[in-house]
Amino acid sequence: MAIFFNRVQRALPSNPKEKKWYASLKRISMVREKRVAKLIADETTLNNKEAEMAMSQLEKILLRELLSGNSVQLGDWGSFHLTCNSSMHETSEEVTGRSIQKLNVRFAPGATLKEGLAHAEFVPAETLVTHSKA
Repeated sequence: MAIFFNRVQRALPSNPKEKKWYASLKRISMVREKRVAKLIADETTLNNKEAEMAMSQLEKILLRELLSGNSVQLGDWGSFHLTCNSSMHETSEEVTGRSIQKLNVRFAPGATLKEGLAHAEFVPAETLVTHSKA
């Protein structure tokens, strides 16, 4: 398995006239929920519908727990928690629920996921084009 990247040139935030080259990851495709459920079913004793139901329930429970102010930890895989963007005020009394402009879901990877990602192999995206034409 490989993760593909493109080479992109970007201006420096501190000096917009100066540009440097960076790696930018290239997503190959989107794996949808039904496909993930099928992959789970292929590797467990669940059938496709049971795997889809388990994923649907996980989504409902995750949302319910986050909206209850909880973080959700999924073993060593990682944890989900909420953060927010808020408007700025001069005094603490001015800060109300209406000050919150946007909720964000954050995922913090756990040890297992971090360890797995440490073995990533990176390949220039232009090799993907070469392989697909062959």
